[in-house]
Amino acid sequence: MQGSCLCGSVAYDADALTGPIVHCHCLTCQKAHSAVFASTARVERSGFRWTRGDNVRRAFESTPGKLRHFCAQCGTHLMAEWVGRDYVILRVASLDDDPGVQPAARIWTTHDRPWLQWHADVPAYDEGAPPVR
Repeated sequence: MQGSCLCGSVAYDADALTGPIVHCHCLTCQKAHSAVFASTARVERSGFRWTRGDNVRRAFESTPGKLRHFCAQCGTHLMAEWVGRDYVILRVASLDDDPGVQPAARIWTTHDRPWLQWHADVPAYDEGAPPVR
């Protein structure tokens, strides 16, 4: 599988997802991604390779021992890692390829924002914003 950032400056290859896709709702992911959750999956460290962007890729230690890697040009978060572990945590939405599996769980939902709604009565639109009245 291949993945990249929004501007295309940073890219990677990953052999395979080695854990389920989960939507992480923790406050750190919310802040890092400016979203109510981040979709993640484990990849064996030995099966992950940066292929482009060493000059613009940066890392931020959001929690002691945890580095979040992102593109310094466009801000896309690509993966995170706990130093010393044998896996990395891929940001699934940065994949250019379909991983071929569906999310298995939502985690850290105790951190959900009060305005987050999963109800069927919240309108959904195939594309774009809701119509202006």
